[in-house]
Amino acid sequence: MIEILDTNVLVRFLIRDNEKQYKQAVCWFKEAEKGKRKIMIEPLVIAETCFVLESFYKKERIEIAEKMETFLSQRWLKVVDRKIMYSLWKWYKKNYHFVDSFLIAWTKVNKSRVLSFDKDLQKMI
Repeated sequence: MIEILDTNVLVRFLIRDNEKQYKQAVCWFKEAEKGKRKIMIEPLVIAETCFVLESFYKKERIEIAEKMETFLSQRWLKVVDRKIMYSLWKWYKKNYHFVDSFLIAWTKVNKSRVLSFDKDLQKMI
């Protein structure tokens, strides 16, 4: 059975502001690393995590990107749209919003384009 990761688990793991929940997240991740769990993460959860870390915890995008790149590189974690998730951080670090970074990465990975009225976004694609 595949289990989907929720934003609150990832935030507790990255921020460690609730020790009990942090330890539970670590336990689940160690079980996944040992093959006892199959954990999947969706782009929507990654986007929400970035939003929470930026808005509530006031973290800088560069710090968020570095933590997310490390977390998402774990081989035991099934990352939906993994190539796009790996690619988007270079734009996110340049202060593009997560969704814009995702769209830019998506167009690069899929050799396609995005329809948008956002002139700054269009310049990047």
